[in-house]
Amino acid sequence: MIPQPLKKWLAFGSGVGIHVTGPKGSESLRISAVRVRPGEARALGGFTIEDFSHQPAAVWGTDYAAFLGKLGLRHLAATVLLPRHEVIVRPLALPGVADKDLEGAVRFQLDTLHPYDEQDVYFSWTRLPGTSTVLVAIARRDVVERYAALFTEAGIKIGAFTCSAAAVYSALRLFGSDPAKETLASDESGAAIELYGESAARPVFSASFELEPGRAAALASAELRFEGEVQAQPLAKLLSADPPLPYAAALCSACPRHTLAVNLLPAGRRHYSSPLRWIPSAALGAIVLLLAGALAAFPSFERRRFVAALDQQIALYTPLADRSTQLDREIATARSRMELLDNFRRNAKSEMDVLAELTKIMPGPPTWLNLTEISPRQVVLGGETDQAEPLLKLLDASPLFEGSEFQAPPVRLANGWLFRIRTTREGVKP
Repeated sequence: MIPQPLKKWLAFGSGVGIHVTGPKGSESLRISAVRVRPGEARALGGFTIEDFSHQPAAVWGTDYAAFLGKLGLRHLAATVLLPRHEVIVRPLALPGVADKDLEGAVRFQLDTLHPYDEQDVYFSWTRLPGTSTVLVAIARRDVVERYAALFTEAGIKIGAFTCSAAAVYSALRLFGSDPAKETLASDESGAAIELYGESAARPVFSASFELEPGRAAALASAELRFEGEVQAQPLAKLLSADPPLPYAAALCSACPRHTLAVNLLPAGRRHYSSPLRWIPSAALGAIVLLLAGALAAFPSFERRRFVAALDQQIALYTPLADRSTQLDREIATARSRMELLDNFRRNAKSEMDVLAELTKIMPGPPTWLNLTEISPRQVVLGGETDQAEPLLKLLDASPLFEGSEFQAPPVRLANGWLFRIRTTREGVKP
């Protein structure tokens, strides 16, 4: 059941109700169609099929189809109120029983609620909202099967076989309002007077009497245990519709989720009115598909998001990295220049020492140099002298040179020798 405050806004749909009424053996079908919108219900029309069981099913089935076709409601499955004398309605008080244990509790007491064999009946039950009372409806199997076969033969789609007590109870609360705490209403349109009531002692009461209206109302009032005198009002006035019972059934057909789930029709024979019933399943399926698609796409999405974030960070720090690389290059260049300057400074002093040493050890005229090549490891001297051999000893005797040798044999000149000496610098690293 939907919470009361929401019912007014969620009541939406169209429905058809059929009330099987009249004396046994010559029952009639009273048919009503309604359209329900939030806060209101409007009767679209209705008609009666008299003594339908003695007419060809195809005939009254055609009339029924024409009625729905004129209203554009051919797709609807009707809710049928079985004759009151064919249904046993019992309120069963089960205080303290949890919802999950209700079925077992109802089945345990079911044999005490009817005089038939267990296999000869269909039954349905539901808890009345906000109470510990369970409404149980019981009908003989052969009665249900007979009516189901008749409607099937006529081509009429039926969604539910229910009882008048469940239909009226639900219709009074369809839009979220509660009736008076003490309610008694009567319907005299059938062969017997049918009474419906509610009170603190009996959350729901339904019975039919073949008595005078006053006497029947007095018996119902005694059963309901009213605190004061309550007059029975017409059920048509209470529901603001005439005839009231097929109208109540039509409301249950239009908004099945807002009404008591009392259905004596076997599940295999039920039809469903509107494709709107598939909307929750379709919406749930769509949500599942969307979630599955989202889960499948999430890794790719997360990867793209991570790559985008990474690219953003890279773009943010790339200028700094480029600047760092540039600084490294500038530092390396500066370091190489400094090393070059240091080497130049060291080499210049070393070379000046070499020149000074050569000037010191080389004999004076007639020896003179016309070539001096100083490298980090060697020194090459070239020139003329009167005696070439002593030059090697002079160079090796110096602490700056070692391993002196002629690059080529000295050449005899008219006044002396032409020489070319190569010596190694001692203790000098390249």
